[in-house]
Amino acid sequence: MTARYFRALLLATVSLTLSAFAADLPKLDFGSVREEHVMIPMRDGKRLSAYLYFPPGSEKWPAIFEQRYADITGAGSRKAAAKWAESGFVIALVNYRGTHESEGVWRGYRSLQWGELRDGYDVCEWLAAQPWCTGKIGTYGGSQAGFAQNYLAVTQPPHLVTQYMTDTGLSLFQEGYRIGGVTRPERFINIGKVARDPADNDAFLKEWEQHPDYDDYWRDEDCTLHFDKMNLPCFTIGSWYDFMVQGSVASFIGRQQHGGANSRGQQHIVLGPWLHGGYPKSNKIGELVFPEIAQFDVYADMTKWFKHFLKGEQNGAEKVPAVRYYVMGAAGEVGAPGNLWREAQDFPPHVQSTPLYLRADGALERTPAPPSASSTSYASDPRQPMSIPGTAFPGAKDSRPFEEQSEVRTWTTAPLTAPTEWTGEVQAEIWASSTAKDTDFILRVSDVYPDGRSMLLMDYPLRARYREGFDKEVLLTPGEPAKLAWHIGWTSIILNKGHRIRVTIASTGYPLYEPNNQTGGRQTQDWMKQTVPAINTIWHDQAHQSRILVPEIDPTR
Repeated sequence: MTARYFRALLLATVSLTLSAFAADLPKLDFGSVREEHVMIPMRDGKRLSAYLYFPPGSEKWPAIFEQRYADITGAGSRKAAAKWAESGFVIALVNYRGTHESEGVWRGYRSLQWGELRDGYDVCEWLAAQPWCTGKIGTYGGSQAGFAQNYLAVTQPPHLVTQYMTDTGLSLFQEGYRIGGVTRPERFINIGKVARDPADNDAFLKEWEQHPDYDDYWRDEDCTLHFDKMNLPCFTIGSWYDFMVQGSVASFIGRQQHGGANSRGQQHIVLGPWLHGGYPKSNKIGELVFPEIAQFDVYADMTKWFKHFLKGEQNGAEKVPAVRYYVMGAAGEVGAPGNLWREAQDFPPHVQSTPLYLRADGALERTPAPPSASSTSYASDPRQPMSIPGTAFPGAKDSRPFEEQSEVRTWTTAPLTAPTEWTGEVQAEIWASSTAKDTDFILRVSDVYPDGRSMLLMDYPLRARYREGFDKEVLLTPGEPAKLAWHIGWTSIILNKGHRIRVTIASTGYPLYEPNNQTGGRQTQDWMKQTVPAINTIWHDQAHQSRILVPEIDPTR
């Protein structure tokens, strides 16, 4: 017999001694669905806390599980899992190692990956070995549970059949602990609240501080380096008003084009006008209300997907177009073009980037800047940062409260004379200088409505020291212009006639983005001990053509 067989037998046997009814939680009415709490053993002997929801009956069922560090015992999570179990699946909610009731040391996502500990793999194979399971396993979830699914796919557990991800990620250096090289210690010190031992999180943050650049430490948990090991069909949902849409798009492209034989050509993605997280995906986003067709019933679609792949139901789930994306239009404007779904076999469409140039006096134009010297300056003081409230991207909201702050600058087009479509990636090429050795640049793009509302489409920061790559630090020479080029976001929108396009740049936006201390030194949790104020300058003349590159689609296509 193989070692794998002995291991499965051991896990199945151990499970009989660990399962118990979820007696300590408030009682909820799940109808005919049964809730059970189990501690799932890992390869090193530690156990992960899981809540299982069983359909009525005594036959065998496929299992679908979600992994997250957030609490899984809330009434909403439990009721949703129980309701979904009625469709004929065992639903398992599992907490990461070292969080809540799960044993072991909390180290973020690292025990889920392809190192010595493979917690996702072990959960998958434990579920498959249970006497009530058919041996077919699926996974679902978004954000933290999306990251977990990509990590799991790389480890190739033999009983994992398919996955369904929403708002997912691939590299925590780019989409989690760091964003554009910007560190986020205040954001992640609060994650210690989920740890059984908060000291684990303190140690973990100090560990990150020892790796400020993209080095082997970060490569060890970068899924983009392992698409060839992802080898199963997956459905992905991405949201236009989510900074992590880059992870959703990259995951689809990587698996579809570079995955294993069972991955290539078997990926599906839906992209719509939504914020990060949430089921179902609503048509009411931020301060905008789109037509009802913008809604997407995630649970209904997931059920159809898993019934096909885990139960063999011939319902056509795998035959829908590989790509479906919502082309946004002006919300609330009768007859505005857009607000429709498109289908395709690939994404993004092949579009020639169109430049929009930053010009003097706050103009944003299609023509390059003239030879005359031209620049725009503002102050950047980490001790007196500009304000972007909250810790989530404030998409589809009026961004004028930020734009009107003293050390924020904007560039805006004249009113559009005809509708203009963008579908694809928006990038920036900005020439900038600073009186400091290092600083951040936050670039935002907005759709300005005729009534003056500046509805935020996307933003993304870049730490200047990483302008030549995230694997090395190149500090600025104070006063000398340097070119910074970076990804800003993905979108599909038809900007209506009479609207304007706005680019906003600042160097601070706290607490969404934690300020750079601007010393050029390492950014740590105690960064406020030493800071340097600066004057930052955006250059826009013939020698320094600052611009954004937009995926403008010719309306005659």
